[in-house]
Amino acid sequence: MLDLTPDRLRRILGRHQPFDVLPGAVLDALVGVVRIETYASGDVIYDVDEPLAGLFLLYAGSVDVISRTGDLVSQVAEGDVFGERGLLREGLALNRAVAALPTTVIVVPKQRFGTLLEEHEPFRDFFDKSRRVARGGAPQENLLSIQVGDLMTRNPRTVVETTTAREAAVIMRDLDISCLLVTRDDRLCGILTTGDMGRRVVAEGRSVDTPVGEIMTADPFTLGSTALGFDALNAMTERGIIHLPIVDRGQLVGIVTSSNLVRQQQVSTVYIIGDIEQQTRFEDLASSIARIPELLVQLVGAGASPSNVGRIITSVADALTRRLLVLAEQRLGPPPVPYLWLACGSQGRSEQTGISDQDNCLILDPTYDATAHGAYFEALAKFVSDGLDAAGYYFCPGEMMATNPRWRQPVKVWRQYFRKWIDQPDPMAQMLASVMFDLRPIAGDERLFHGLQRETLEAARKNSIFRAHMTANSLKHQPPLGLFRGFALIRSGEHKNTLDLKLNGVVPIVDLARLYALQGAIEEVNTRARLVQAKAAGVLSEGAADDLIDAYDLIAGMRLEHQAQLVREGKKPDNFMAPSTLSALERNHLKDAFGVVKALQSALSHGRSAG
Repeated sequence: MLDLTPDRLRRILGRHQPFDVLPGAVLDALVGVVRIETYASGDVIYDVDEPLAGLFLLYAGSVDVISRTGDLVSQVAEGDVFGERGLLREGLALNRAVAALPTTVIVVPKQRFGTLLEEHEPFRDFFDKSRRVARGGAPQENLLSIQVGDLMTRNPRTVVETTTAREAAVIMRDLDISCLLVTRDDRLCGILTTGDMGRRVVAEGRSVDTPVGEIMTADPFTLGSTALGFDALNAMTERGIIHLPIVDRGQLVGIVTSSNLVRQQQVSTVYIIGDIEQQTRFEDLASSIARIPELLVQLVGAGASPSNVGRIITSVADALTRRLLVLAEQRLGPPPVPYLWLACGSQGRSEQTGISDQDNCLILDPTYDATAHGAYFEALAKFVSDGLDAAGYYFCPGEMMATNPRWRQPVKVWRQYFRKWIDQPDPMAQMLASVMFDLRPIAGDERLFHGLQRETLEAARKNSIFRAHMTANSLKHQPPLGLFRGFALIRSGEHKNTLDLKLNGVVPIVDLARLYALQGAIEEVNTRARLVQAKAAGVLSEGAADDLIDAYDLIAGMRLEHQAQLVREGKKPDNFMAPSTLSALERNHLKDAFGVVKALQSALSHGRSAG
């Protein structure tokens, strides 16, 4: 055992994170309780599911961290701590730690580790990844984080379709309300507002005995109570409505009105979308979209989660797409047959950031005839894609756009595409299937998509050869970790000595989540939501899912913060971050996140589950 005097031990602790943030008196006391342990090469420091003695600081040597499936997760470098993940979860080791060389560690007893977490916030912050991403603790009570269920007016007044206009007017007057919800068999079927009364009764000279079923707005747009307040404000702004019924599992639970929302902090996203709805020219639409970098900075600075940032920024692209489709139809006339415009890629997953290309397609009605209708939809696709490009959503390099005739087909052809890709899973089919598994309807007749995704997932899940190819495809993008827990940086070119936080950071998790969704026949396309549902479905074990969700939040959060910082500096956002711009704490957390991804990829490559 090395002879570490108390003074020397205190100096060692004081220069390594996270102990360097502790007050001097606390360090002095800590020296008296830590233990020094030495191991020969090959010795097991702790094994999977074994109670951990405490937090380990590697003083000398090298330690391999090995998963329960036998894969190397990471190599601990001198000065790093390890064992914290197990301590923070029931105190049992999640992996095996083996001395790769003659090794000396300093052990902080488990009980003292817990005391340090409770009493010293800077020390606790080192281990709290979610705090690192959110920058500031409790979520802000604004429209980015508050759910509609916390905004809505509960138990709104309802009437039935046979209620007369006179009776409805008396109710609204007596209760001083501006709308009534109309139900049929206790299910929402319409909404009646004071505006409806003026336009459809008074202005048209109808009898006050007219049933509200004849003057109501039937089948109004609704949201669920777990939607964000932002979603409600966005929907109301885009549709020009001030009353929004809230329905959970078919049951009316409340209503949100404009007065509910003005009591909450407004976000600039709504004004961008409102501005988009007023524009008729490409250049004016581009001016609206040009505010997205500023919005990104606002959202990141407000502490919005990466998932919410992606949803909010993507909603602007959705609104732009819908506006362009409206303008296209105004120019070309009404569509000859029903259609559905869908997004794939990051827009389809609601994960757009400060930079995005466009990935989209068209599903056309079964009655589509290429000779009679082809020119219309070719022109529509060109108009919308040109408008997206003019606004900054540049053309997809792989031509995964509705302007490509291949991706502008009737639903029957789409079914043939998916069937062929599953039955004949060559590399190109794998690439196309991966993209198309992220499809999300944007505008049009959504009935054209009903059932298509479900039957495709079921067919893919039952085809073991296709699943094997998808597994191989999900392993193509590796996290940038080299030997000895070092970053594998880009070595040449414009982005030398940086990490690509998209291609080697977020994309490997996107690929894994898509594979887990396939295994569980999960229809959700958002990456984080896929991981949450994979956990609930048992496709991923609770521990593996929690680790991967944490890793995704951390990497996606760092990517967004990097982009926001570039915008603050007057530069264009990109995905290339130099690790030298991070603190040692941030670098350690990023390495941990990459290690989680690498371990799960390794398990898949050896045909093992992530349980």
